[in-house]
Amino acid sequence: MTAFDTLPLTPATLGTLAQLGYTSMTPIQAATLPLALAGHDLIAQARTGSGKTAAFALALLARLDTKRFAVQSLVLCPTRELADQVTQEIRRLARAEDNVKVLSLCGGTPMRPQINSLEHGAHIAVGTPGRILDHLERGTLDLGALNTLVLDEADRMLDMGFFDDISTVVRQCPSDRLTLLFSATYPDGIGKLSRQFMRTPREIMLTEAHAETTIRQRFYEVADTDRLHTVGLLLNHFRPVSTIAFCNTKQQCRDLVDVLRAQGFEALALHGDLEQRDRDQVLIQFANRSCSVLVATDVAARGLDIAQLEAVINVDVTPDPEIHVHRIGRTGRADQEGSAWSLASMNEMGRVALIEQAQGRDVVWYPVSELVPASREPLRPPMVTLQLLGGRKDKIRPGDVLGAMTGEAGIEGAKIGKINVTDMATYIAVERDIAREAVDRLSAGKVKGKRVKVRLLADVPRREEGS
Repeated sequence: MTAFDTLPLTPATLGTLAQLGYTSMTPIQAATLPLALAGHDLIAQARTGSGKTAAFALALLARLDTKRFAVQSLVLCPTRELADQVTQEIRRLARAEDNVKVLSLCGGTPMRPQINSLEHGAHIAVGTPGRILDHLERGTLDLGALNTLVLDEADRMLDMGFFDDISTVVRQCPSDRLTLLFSATYPDGIGKLSRQFMRTPREIMLTEAHAETTIRQRFYEVADTDRLHTVGLLLNHFRPVSTIAFCNTKQQCRDLVDVLRAQGFEALALHGDLEQRDRDQVLIQFANRSCSVLVATDVAARGLDIAQLEAVINVDVTPDPEIHVHRIGRTGRADQEGSAWSLASMNEMGRVALIEQAQGRDVVWYPVSELVPASREPLRPPMVTLQLLGGRKDKIRPGDVLGAMTGEAGIEGAKIGKINVTDMATYIAVERDIAREAVDRLSAGKVKGKRVKVRLLADVPRREEGS
């Protein structure tokens, strides 16, 4: 354990940390704070709840000139809830300093009070990309004095479709700033962001090995002729919200999707024969939880990182034990529990033995006969995807769509999930029970002052009256 007093922090700040009960640094704080305080750009990967907020808060407070009443630090967050948490944490840590003003600038709340607060001056702004961009476009936020930029939960911001908004905001920041990027995972977009906007960043990767209890593995012996049918038995018995089913061949992927759809599951295939546009649509629907099962080959799933993945099914046993470890490691992330179920026929037992050797323990076998349906209701994903014709080329941003839906269309914000904007189309996840209502209301209204065409990407029955 490393004490905070080993860092070049002011006595007042150290006193505040002691009052708050912060006696020693968490691993992410010990790894990042010395570098950030020395002025190095950082990409830090650490799970939620690791103490990263205090890490970047202490770094930006150390660079603050409280006598200068201008925004010197900007923290971008994916959601209003996170921005509010970050704002409160910075305020707590800044208690020792005189009159540090921290503003939360997020969508979903009126602009006028935020504009008034900015007119009175602030030292630190914390906000969502869309609302920060709105203030910059209106000229109500000036970043000329900025010395520290923080991207918090950057992977989630990218997941929600904010890459372009982030890019536009960052281009309006002074080039000689310190940039700190924090992320729980490391998707491709993180590298793209860092190459564009960071100066030789140091990378801190605190990925912890899965605890043995985090991923529950079960093996089932099956005949080859029963393999695809058994996947449906697993899904109906355990009823995971989100599952990746790995197959060794593209043909096996196609066959399994056909079987699952015939059984009433909402399944999509991901393999090398897909056009990029189709691949993007598949990944958007799976990541926003409007598809229950993604059936994929290892090649197609390379680099794929899906949050909240409840289960992985090895439909075929891979001949490479390392690939097996990689497959099952997609679930059970960020301290969440996950399940990995493997189906093996007699002629795959040699492959299972290699997995046992690599894991240093025997696999545990379970009988297929235990797989009985947990409910008579079909397994349905919680969300449905709406496709809106119009995207980046029409200057549509996630914030525009969210504003239209929660404003004129009157849809409750809590019922809206991820919004993905591509060049030509926008994909919006909504809760299944309001899907058709959302299509009707959005079609009847306007986005950025224009009528839009909206359709469902799945067949969803209309709600019965009173339901």
